[in-house]
Amino acid sequence: MKIKRELLYKNTIETERYCQTVWRRFCRHRLALAGLGALAVICLASLLAPLIAPYDPEEIVGPFGAAPSLKFLLGTDQIGRDMLSRLLYATRVSLMVGALSTLISTAIGVVLGLMGGYFGGWLDIAIMRFTDMVMSFPYILLVLVAAAIFEPGLWSIILILGLVDWPGIARLVRGNVLSLRETNFVKSSIVAGMPSRYILFSEILPNTVAPILVYATSVMALSMLDEASLSFLGMGVQPPAASLGNMLGSAQSLTILTRQPWLWIPPGLLIVVLVVAINFVGDALRDALDPSSVMNVNSLSGEEQNECE
Repeated sequence: MKIKRELLYKNTIETERYCQTVWRRFCRHRLALAGLGALAVICLASLLAPLIAPYDPEEIVGPFGAAPSLKFLLGTDQIGRDMLSRLLYATRVSLMVGALSTLISTAIGVVLGLMGGYFGGWLDIAIMRFTDMVMSFPYILLVLVAAAIFEPGLWSIILILGLVDWPGIARLVRGNVLSLRETNFVKSSIVAGMPSRYILFSEILPNTVAPILVYATSVMALSMLDEASLSFLGMGVQPPAASLGNMLGSAQSLTILTRQPWLWIPPGLLIVVLVVAINFVGDALRDALDPSSVMNVNSLSGEEQNECE
């Protein structure tokens, strides 16, 4: 019992040191820190939308196309709905689509990649050929066809994007599993007679989490762009529900573009900020979780190691 407690304490200390090392390396990316702060503010504002939104996003509360004022900070749209309230709820929709579709595609890709890479043989061949078949279709065409087949809506978009974004993650996980399968700690577990489920999810998967997290950030940014594109084309979230894409889609006329910029600049700018911030965070995670970079953290100066503490 005493030996088990000592091993548990040692593993806890090593985990804390590893997390501190990763955080130090992450903090060296100033743009990533700025992006993380922007994401935190935007996520908090969207979560608190029912509390901080001044009006109901679907209710007509003012004159048509009113310019920004003290009463309507971002003005009103063509039918008199408050733009700030709609922007808050639209951001919630974009974040929900990005997070849930990424979760679905990551789960599918991880399971298929683990099974194909570990068991190999006919199962690996079948999974990889199916993956190649899905990737052979033009991505945007596949999304548009799927969106045209199913009824437009929030949950339809989440499922469509989640079911078409998994091949890249599956190939990434499979490649890592093929490498980890030849390591000594996996071979020793096999020789010891450990079940495959334990080896996959307790030995191999924890050592594959880092590249999965990095890749998932790019998938999330791409999913948010796809949702905005589909909603812009009228195949995504349907009015009167607010979405960054359909807010831009309702501001296509030349008159609005030239005379009512408050109808398209805020949602367009918010899309750019979200995607750029997520990509900055993903780049920093890639560097921070790189094993060679983490091993060299001891070479940092004391000032660099303490800059985020």
